[in-house]
Amino acid sequence: MFRFENLAAFNYLWLIPVIIIIGFFFDRRSKKRMETAIGSRLYPFLSSSVSNKKRTIKTTLQVLAVFFFVLALARPQMGESQQEVKSEGVEIIFAVDVSESMMAEDVKPSRLAQAKAELSRLIDLMPGNKVGVVAFAGSAALLSPLTNDPGAIKMYLESLEPSSVSSQGTNFTEALKISKEAFERGGVTTDETVKVTRVILFASDGEDHEPGAYEEAKKLAGEGIRIFSLAYGTEKGGAIPVRDGMGFLKGYKKDRQGQTILTTVKGDALRALAEAGKGSFYFATFGGDQTKHLVEDITKLEKTQFDSTVATQYEERFQTVLLIGIVIALLELFLGERRMGFRFWKGRYEVPPA
Repeated sequence: MFRFENLAAFNYLWLIPVIIIIGFFFDRRSKKRMETAIGSRLYPFLSSSVSNKKRTIKTTLQVLAVFFFVLALARPQMGESQQEVKSEGVEIIFAVDVSESMMAEDVKPSRLAQAKAELSRLIDLMPGNKVGVVAFAGSAALLSPLTNDPGAIKMYLESLEPSSVSSQGTNFTEALKISKEAFERGGVTTDETVKVTRVILFASDGEDHEPGAYEEAKKLAGEGIRIFSLAYGTEKGGAIPVRDGMGFLKGYKKDRQGQTILTTVKGDALRALAEAGKGSFYFATFGGDQTKHLVEDITKLEKTQFDSTVATQYEERFQTVLLIGIVIALLELFLGERRMGFRFWKGRYEVPPA
């Protein structure tokens, strides 16, 4: 089977008529300028050393070189083979806290921004897994069902904002329930022969959490769902910025007494949640190795084989076409425009050959 991988490359074939037109235009303009400068009677004598045939050949070689370069860019392929591609990994739900406290800037640029960057890096370090995204605060919402498309997951992570959910607070219980539903709807179907390793990874500052989360975590752990957690923020805490629609800082969030609210990280709450879920807890620090340790912990878990796909491989043939184009271009470069055997007149006192 013969095919072209990059059909859009053929759009560059418009260069061929452009080369011909430009060549014709410059030849005409050069001739007119010479005739104007030296006269139409003298021009044929002075231009008699130039071979019009060689000029035509050079233009033809230029056109052929461009044609073969475009052909190589289109990536001609011949022959095919099919190969089964198996995907193995873990089903992971990123449960990301988008409460207003995550906008605190005690870590730069903010707790939420650091969490999004860290989770995107985690995707790159753990290819092949099915990942989903749940945003939570006082309520929770599934933003992305389980998928093994890293680009889609990163897009959803980047879109996370406090407005991603309808109410504020920090309700771990609701996030756990939504995550479990995501596994049931979009995960691998389990039976006696298939055991799926499932992980919920919380990225939060742990502040103002609702009761009942630890009991729910223990229940999910009993069903084989492991819970890990990453804490963002500092114990010193930071103020929650208030910005206008253009993103400019207007001030900081205040309580009813008019005092600026300082939000601090609650690492103990997140550690207890991970312990109840038989997972691990890490404090996220700038430049720290928490992501590396988290990858090691998840990698140790038993992996599941996801659906296999059949990939068709084609053998590339552009190298030969490209080589032909280079050879033609070199021929055009070294081909002169002078007539063969032409001898310049050196004047009336030229010494004749012996």
